Amino acid sequence: MTVLEYLRAEHCNYRVTEHKPVYTAEQLAAAEHVSPRSVAKPVIVRADGRYYVCVLPADRRIDIYEIQKHLKAKNVRLASEHEMEYLFGDSEIGAEAPFGNLYDLPTLMDKSLAKDNEIVFQAGSHDTAVWISMEEYKKLTCPDIFRFSYPAALDEIESMPFDPFFYDPYGI
Repeated sequence: MTVLEYLRAEHCNYRVTEHKPVYTAEQLAAAEHVSPRSVAKPVIVRADGRYYVCVLPADRRIDIYEIQKHLKAKNVRLASEHEMEYLFGDSEIGAEAPFGNLYDLPTLMDKSLAKDNEIVFQAGSHDTAVWISMEEYKKLTCPDIFRFSYPAALDEIESMPFDPFFYDPYGI
């Protein structure tokens, strides 16, 4: 069952938009003219042999350590493209919808996304998006909500070259 079939069967209030093909959550935000913070990005992880759908805003990155701590798992890693193909056979790779329950997978939601009133996400293809209220989304997926992300901007700062002449008056 596709996510659109599921939403119809559940008699949900949602809307579908079409746009040029996009391949990242940030590109989806631009195509839909919304803040990346409103785009629900699913990231699939495997923790001690079990897969999880982790849903976070497009402008944030997943913190594997926080997921490992929360799940009390020994080994957590991102799912491979091959694993994603196997798990989400009805979706184009990279356009999976953030509904773990459709695939018998637990859904984990980052606390920063849970604050939004409405979210948008890809609906199994690179040219279709779904808009749904957060209340409706939570009701359908029953996610485990906790903080497991950090701002994407931190990646940019950490990748900057070290400046040995930078003076930080508050540094230790």
